[in-house]
Amino acid sequence: MSADLTEGRREPMTAAPSEVRTLHVSRLYLVATASAVPVSREFIRATLAYWKLDHHAADCALMTSELVSNAIKATGFKDRLPKSWEVTAEHVIAVQLRAIGEVLYIEVWDRSPMVPVKQEVTAEAEGGRGLHLVEALAKDWGTYWPPAGGKIVWAMVPLITLPSPALDGSTLQLRIPDGIEPPPGPVKEQASIALMQRVLDGLRQLL
Repeated sequence: MSADLTEGRREPMTAAPSEVRTLHVSRLYLVATASAVPVSREFIRATLAYWKLDHHAADCALMTSELVSNAIKATGFKDRLPKSWEVTAEHVIAVQLRAIGEVLYIEVWDRSPMVPVKQEVTAEAEGGRGLHLVEALAKDWGTYWPPAGGKIVWAMVPLITLPSPALDGSTLQLRIPDGIEPPPGPVKEQASIALMQRVLDGLRQLL
């Protein structure tokens, strides 16, 4: 199986008609289980390598791990590997990588409306540092509630160089391990619509 979307477009900037901003988007749907964490990291590394943004891969993969882990805790199988018959069309999370102009966004969708909360961390604590790590590595982060439902937790990273290759419509093919791709259904469709709404809202901010 392959990632849902890798695309590039040219979007005009209103401030200077002679300039253009490039939009690159890649999206992946996964079952909300612990196995989604390493798969999402590989998705980030492979996509950034394809876009010639390898120097951002380590930090972005780490932030993605934390955001995906939170999405699994909110909507999936956080403590164990589920049996195949336990996985339903509702157990969906989605990861989107979006580069627009000089900014890169990591976006993770899940169907829970609950806001992720930074936990107070002590020296003795074994966990709870995820959002603190995201805050330290990202220039900004937050939560977006798409009209389609659920939530998208996002982290933003400034880019030094623009993504490539040239916008030729080429597609990066990524293999999703068996048992990690979610079955089709209304929740997967909801995730797709929600992430596209995030893309469209980002474009509207440029107008």
